[in-house]
Formats: sequence, structure tokens, C-alpha cells
Amino acid sequence: MRGAVVAGLSLSALVTASSAFSLPSSLLTSAVPLRFSGNGSGTLNQARTLSFAERVTYQLAIEDVYWRHRIWPKDNPNPKPSLDAVMSQAQLEEKVADYLRKSQALEDYSQLITAEQLQAEMNRIAQHTKQPEVLHELFQALGDDPFVIAECLARPLLTERLQNNQAEMVDGGPGQSTEIGLTESLPVKTEDKLPDTVAVPNSGYSLPTIADGANGCTDDTWTAHPLAPFRRAQHTAVWTGTEMIVWGGAYTGATEYPNTGGRYNPSTDSWTATSTVNAPSGRQDHAAVWTGSEMIIWGGGDWVFATTGARYNPVTNSWIAISTSNAPAPGDYTGVWTGSEMIVWNGFSGGGKYNPNSNSWTAISAINAPSPRGEHSAVWTGSEMIVWGGSVDCPVYFTCTTNTGGKYNPNTNSWMATSTANAPTGRVNHTAVWTGNEMIVWGGTVYEGNSIYEVNTGGRYDPSTDRWTATSMTNAPSERYAHTAVWTGGEMIIWGGYGLGGGNGFAGSLNTGGKYNPVTNNWAATSATNAPTARDRHTAVWTGSQMIIWGGNYNECCASYPFTLRNGGRYCVSTGPPVVTTNPATNITSLSATLNGSLNPNGLTTTVYFEYGPTTSYGFITPVQIQAGNTLRNISANISGLSASTTYHFRIVAINSAGTRHGSDRTFTTLTATGPPVVTTNLATLIASFSARLNGSVNPHGLTTTVHFQYGPTTSYGSTAPVQPQGGNRFRNISANISGLSASTTYHFRIVAINSAGTRYGSDRTFTTLSATGPPVVTTNLATFIASFSAKLNGSLDPHGLTTTVYFEYGRTTSYGLSTALQSQTGNTYRNISANINGLSANTTYHFRIVATNSAGTRYGGDRTFTTLAPSPTGPPVVFTNSATNVESSSATLNGLLDPHGLTTTVYFEYGTTTSYGLSTALQSQTGNGYRTITANINGLSASTTYHFRIVAINSAGARPGIDRTFTTP
Repeated sequence: MRGAVVAGLSLSALVTASSAFSLPSSLLTSAVPLRFSGNGSGTLNQARTLSFAERVTYQLAIEDVYWRHRIWPKDNPNPKPSLDAVMSQAQLEEKVADYLRKSQALEDYSQLITAEQLQAEMNRIAQHTKQPEVLHELFQALGDDPFVIAECLARPLLTERLQNNQAEMVDGGPGQSTEIGLTESLPVKTEDKLPDTVAVPNSGYSLPTIADGANGCTDDTWTAHPLAPFRRAQHTAVWTGTEMIVWGGAYTGATEYPNTGGRYNPSTDSWTATSTVNAPSGRQDHAAVWTGSEMIIWGGGDWVFATTGARYNPVTNSWIAISTSNAPAPGDYTGVWTGSEMIVWNGFSGGGKYNPNSNSWTAISAINAPSPRGEHSAVWTGSEMIVWGGSVDCPVYFTCTTNTGGKYNPNTNSWMATSTANAPTGRVNHTAVWTGNEMIVWGGTVYEGNSIYEVNTGGRYDPSTDRWTATSMTNAPSERYAHTAVWTGGEMIIWGGYGLGGGNGFAGSLNTGGKYNPVTNNWAATSATNAPTARDRHTAVWTGSQMIIWGGNYNECCASYPFTLRNGGRYCVSTGPPVVTTNPATNITSLSATLNGSLNPNGLTTTVYFEYGPTTSYGFITPVQIQAGNTLRNISANISGLSASTTYHFRIVAINSAGTRHGSDRTFTTLTATGPPVVTTNLATLIASFSARLNGSVNPHGLTTTVHFQYGPTTSYGSTAPVQPQGGNRFRNISANISGLSASTTYHFRIVAINSAGTRYGSDRTFTTLSATGPPVVTTNLATFIASFSAKLNGSLDPHGLTTTVYFEYGRTTSYGLSTALQSQTGNTYRNISANINGLSANTTYHFRIVATNSAGTRYGGDRTFTTLAPSPTGPPVVFTNSATNVESSSATLNGLLDPHGLTTTVYFEYGTTTSYGLSTALQSQTGNGYRTITANINGLSASTTYHFRIVAINSAGARPGIDRTFTTP
């Protein structure tokens, strides 16, 4: 393995900009005169400012979008944590400070970023995005405000690229070439300080239109990948759900192995450096796994085997060394992630299990383990690691390939051999993927006696039956090794590698591939149109709809050295069977729970539901949900009627025209009938200068419970929100509005609940109040009262201490074109803003957003849409179930909204202790074509009981029930 690096090309040693400056103690404020582009005539010229605190707030919004899309591996038994559990306020601030320092470093070297460059960068991102749905969320998180998008999204990306371009021009010395890794950058003066203001272009911006499409790609097509500022082969790559992280490896001509890497983000089509601070030594042939929050690397080496490993956190761009105590001996290892541990193995040095929570290693048994080998493959099935193939020592010829393998169970720390009956020929440099029930191995090189040759054969191994089935040879790709393979959820895609016909035509690197369907046992070639440069020893990841390949070497038979690449491509598969993952259950109470999973419909209309029950026969299913599109999304379902202290099994099931897919089985155990309360502190909302809303959730756990929030400037708190009594056996949201706070101050808070079985404290959270005055804060809320020709637009506003004008823009596109009347608001608290609009077209989709302006700036809410009703003046009624009010121990008021839709309509409420309801209110008769409030008072309820209810309306065109809501009597 060490022979892949050839002497002759040196790495330049340059100082990174991110460590060259220190921030001043004052807040960084960027003041810029900005021209706002309006839909009407004329422009508004005024100064825009972004304080350091505001930049941090916007960075949090960006990180929150990425974290929502981050993959949480299905085998991880714990729920996905909240963002603030993996990224501290200090780390968030450092991320902002880092890109501001880099901007200053560019200015110091005559690379001032201009308005034209930032606008061009926004346009590039919008045009070239490969995840338009994620980019839409990013824009919306930044208020669809082009100024904020330019400063907080485009500036860091453009700065990164300009730094690397600048770095490539740094003189490396007489006769010296320069190969720049992502973390090397232009030199800076270490004595420089970042000034109080960062230069911001004095110009207006326009919001670019995001290029939509089927997840940014068309079936069976290739799209070029942007050049990375470095080249690499025999590296590793993992997919996080939002980024591909590549690290390590080597390149032709290097005199040392780089410990650099990069993160490719398809939503912005851009590269970002991985830090080298505390990074492990450079290496190749190492193992890398994704845990849900970190990439762990182990093993491999440069000229000698490495004895270290590390964990990389992409959210904080930081490395942590992992313990070497009781670690396996140095060597080249395969690695898999079990959900809680990384298992590494090679037959020569044994293996080990690494637990990142305890930062500790445990040796794995060698009893009945496969024979010592190298260049084998390994997959994780959900309960076992399967290793197979590789090279072994043998008499006469010294090295042979083997078709033996083993299954390792980490729970029992035991091995069991895999069958060799009908197994493929032994091989090295092959690929292996796990489909959910089978391991598929394919391709590779065979050492057989004194013959060495490549193959295009393979096999499917079923560990439940210990049986092999050969893969079809019909239309299979040509023989090859050092290729890549990914599993899409329905097919295995192989691509690239080294074999006959590649390179110069005799032998070398290939740019062909194939898709293998194990259900039909058929192959189909991948398109060669616009396929990337032929390569081998590259990497490939599957994003859910695309295979991203990157790096590798271009080889020609008999050439002296390979050429290492820094480009790649994206191969799109836009339709196929759904891809599902069963995630841990949440909100588990004595009698209820929330089942969770994730789904990618894979471009086809898909039905999805959960099976659950006390055994793996399940027996119960949740209501069917309909999903479409080509992106990963979370699916959940609330279930009730469970038994206390009982273990339940569940899994997600999805069906479309391409197939049915079952998620893995998971379990949860309900709580005892009564016990201490269960609490969670949630994020604060409606944060203003002098007030905020504290949020949490509580399950009283079957006992009368008092709940309140503690808050204050330290973790000693000192202040308490009013006590709220709660009862029952389900989770419910708890909120408390607090006032009398100080502006620009950080506060700590937590939820506290007490019942006769004990007291429970939620975790500590923080929020920072706004400055006393500043730009308005706005949120666009859902439209309501949507009829054929009218609707009500809704939003929220905090004037932020200054007289503020607020209105809504609306229209059929995001250019809007129409606006509501101006409203004037003052004060320092949040309030709801609404406007009724008329003269709309029936059965038409409209865009809208809230806009607010005061002397400190203009802020835009995110874009939302609504669709007006069909043009018929009559039709089925339209109803909404609203929250219950006046809830007492034996009575309550049920509320809803109704549009009779032009026909005489009867309306009532159903209610009861289950979703079967069983009781109903008196009938009411309504007519007309507008929305009106419907209420009904109910009595005879039981104390400390949860009730379900919904509104129901019937006319001659149909019956319509509202959604189910609940309330709990005290």
C-alpha cells in the first residue's frame, strides 16, 4: 500500500488565516448603505447593519437547517439530539469569527470582496444547487433577505474559495511546485487584529431564483462535480445527510501524506476545509465511519502503519484524538458502525470495538475468527459484521485469494464462519454492499496459482440462511478492481475501477458502470454521456437520489505513474423503491408513544405507515400517509391504547410502484402506570429585548404534577415562572411568557416538574435577549381563511423598540407584485399581524411574505404559499379544528372554523377519551361562503382525563372532518 505515493511534489507550509487574528471585545458591526429593490417604482436607500450577534443568530439558523437534514444512523439506539447538544454558543460564535477573519485576511492581500462577487456567488449557488429543497430552506431561514444571504451564506463560501485560489499563487520557492490542501491558505501577519468593522460592499442585492427540478437531477444522467482545491486517491468519504466528507489518502508526487480533507455541500455546490488542528497524521487505507454526529477514522498509515485515530465533528469543524489504550495493533482495517460502536478488523492484527461515548476500546474475540487476511470487505447488517474475501498466505505461491468469511456478533462477542458452498471465487479489491437482507460482493482481482486476473462476477449472501446466490453475468460491467459500489435502496451501482479496455484502450482506468437489481437479478449499464474522467481508487457516496464519485487515480497500462484527480461527478437515479429507516420512538408514556422513521419516496408516490405490537408479528398499523418527491423526510405517528411497563416492537413500511421496503425492527418499553414526571427543556421563542417565551414538555406520569420554569443570568437561576398544574399520562407542551428582562443579556432556564413520586429537572438552555432597539424581527405564518377568491395572510412582528411599518407582499411568483396596506407598530414585544386580501383567482397558488421596516433596517419573512379553492361557488365544507378553551375539571369549550362553501351545512363536534370519540355536540346549521367561528360547550367530563375532539361538517357536496385535537382536564 505504501507504494502509491511517489516522491517529487512537496506541500507548502503556510499559516492559516483562521488562527492569525483575535477578535476585539466589542461586537463586530458591519454598516453598509444598501439599496433595497422593491416591486413598485423607486428604491429605498438606507444603512444596513449586521452586528456580530446578528451574524451568530443567522449562523444558528443555517446550522439548524443542516442539522435537520443530518443522517442519524438507523442502528443508533438513541434519539437524534438537538443542535445545541452538539454545538455550543462559543463554537457557533467562533464559526462566525473564523469567516470574518478570513474576509479580513483577503482584504489585507488586496482581495476585497465586492458586491458583484457576492451577487455572482448567490447566483451560482442558486443555479448549480444539487439539493434545491435544502437551499430553499436555507434562504427561508435567512428570511429570503438577499443582503443576509449575501453576507451570511455567500460570503463564507466565496471567502473559502478565494483563499484557496490565492494560496495556489503563493510562491513555493525556486523550482518548487505547490500542492495546496484545503486547510493551507494565504499567509497573514500574526500581529494583525480584526478591526471593529468588516468591509461590506455598498450595493443592493437581488434574490436569485433557485433552479428547481427532481432534486436537481434527471434519471440516469451525469453532472460534473466542482473542482476541489486538492487532489487525492485511496482516501475515505462518508455522507452525513448534508455533506460528503473526504479525508486522507495520497496523490502522485507527494513527499508526505497530507492530513487534510474537505466537505462538499451539494445544496450550495461548494467545498469547505476540514481543520488540521488536532487532526491525525496523514494516511491512506484507513477506515472511516459516520456516527450521526462525527466521522471516526482509524488505522491505515503512510510509510508505516498509523497507531492513532480521531473523531471529526463537521458542525464545529474540530478533531478529537481517540484513545489508544487497548486499541488494536497498527494495520490496514475495515470498519463498520453499529449504532454505538465502531468495529475494526483485519485478520493479522485482530480487531476491536471503539465506543466514542466512553472513548474506550474493547478487544474482539479471535475464537473461530476468519483466517488472517488483507484487502477483504466488511458490511454491517444491523446485528452482525460480515467480513469476506481478501488475500491470505498460502504455500508455493505465497499469496492467494480466499472465498471464506465470518459473521461477528458484538453482543455475544462470537464468530461464525460463512458458507463456501456456491460462494464466489476468492478475490481482493472487490466491493461489498448491504441491501437490508443480503450482502452483495462483486468484481475484484483473483490470485489463483500463478495467475492473476480481474473478474466481473459476484454473489449475494443471505446471513439468515447462510446461502450464496450468484449474480447474473448478462449485461454485467466488464472485469475490474478498485471500483466503487453504493446501495440505493433498490439497486447496487458500481462504477469506475481498473481493467481491460480502460486507460489507453489496452488496460487502465474505466469510466463505465452498471446498476444491479437483486430482485430481478438483472444489470443495466450506467450512462456514459458526460461521465467523469476514468479513474480507480476513488470514493463514492449515496445521497438518497445521487451517487457522488470523487478523486482517485487515472491509470494507463505501462505508464510510469498514475495521475491523481481532484474532480468527480454526480450520477442521478430519480425513481425507485422507497428508502426507509426506523428511528427510535419518542414521547414514551405509560399508555402512548410516538413512532419515528425517515423516508425517501425515490421519485414515486409512496404510502407509508408503521407496524407495531408486542412481538415481531406486530398486529397493529398506524394510519397510512401519502408522500412523494425525491428527498429524505421524517415520518412520525402517535399511538395510544398501550399497556404500561410493556415492551413493543415497531418498524416503518413504505410502498410504491417500484417495490415495498421495511425498516429494521426497533423496540421501546412503556413507563410504569405512575411515577416521577418526565420533562424536556425546549428552545426559547419570541425572544425580544425585554421578554421571551420559555418552552418545554412534560408527562405527569399519571400523577397530579406542578410544573414551572426557573430562569436567570446564571445556572443559579433566581427567578421562577408561575406554577402550572398538570395531570394525565401523556406528553404536552408547556410554555411561559416572561418579561422584565435586560436587553443584550444571556439568560439560563430549565423546566421543573414535581409530583408525589419525585422532582425532575430539564436540561439547562440559554437565550440572549435582543438589543434595546434594532431592526424589526418578523416571521411569515400560514395563511388562513383560504377561499376561492380571498385569504387571510398572517405573520408575527417585534418592532424592536422603534416605530415600524409592516405589510405583506403577495403574488403568483416570488416576485410578488402586490402588497397589503401599511400598518404601523411600536414597542418591544411580539404581536400577530394579519391582512385580508381579495380579488384572487380560484384554484391558484400564491406566494407571500411579511415585510417590516424601521430606522434600523428592513426585514423579510420567509416565503410561504397557499392555493385558493376551486372556482365552483359551492362545494364540500371547509373546516379547521382549533384548540379547546375554558378547560375545567368537568367542562370545556370546543372551537373550530367553518366555510359552508355556498351550501346549507350542518356542523358539530365529536369528542371522547379516544379517537373513536363516541359523544357529539348539538347540530348547528350554517350557510354562506365565508369562514366563521364555531363553538360548543361540553359538560360532564372527568377530572385529570385526556379528551380527543374534532369538528365535523356535512352538506350536499360531502362531509369533512377536522383534524383530531386533545385537551386534558385539570
